Amino acid sequence: MLPAPHRIRSANDFSYTVRSGVRSGRRNLVLYTLVEPTGPSRVGFIVAKTVGNAVVRNRIRRRLRAAAASTVSQRPVGLRIVVRALPAAATASWQELSKDYSSALQANLDKTTKRDSGKGSEGKVRHAD
Repeated sequence: MLPAPHRIRSANDFSYTVRSGVRSGRRNLVLYTLVEPTGPSRVGFIVAKTVGNAVVRNRIRRRLRAAAASTVSQRPVGLRIVVRALPAAATASWQELSKDYSSALQANLDKTTKRDSGKGSEGKVRHAD
């Protein structure tokens, strides 16, 4: 279980993270990541009915929550993450979900680093014309 300060609960927070963050998709999930300079790392989960019945959705959510707990323990400050489970997650093993989560998170962090290094001193993105 993630402690309350590390959970995304409001619809506005979910929307902001999905719209403003970088995205990386895998077979079983799509992960949105937003790097914030301050504040605790927070994680939210979207597991729609298309994934399966309530038992399946809760199992997927528990597995993803366990993967996210390791991220929060390693980086307790500075990340906002939304994990959207895809229907393929219903048949995925714990190892597959964990691997997809880790690789998507690493890809998003790499994209964020590249995005931030492309900014000039004014904070604007440089474009090659």
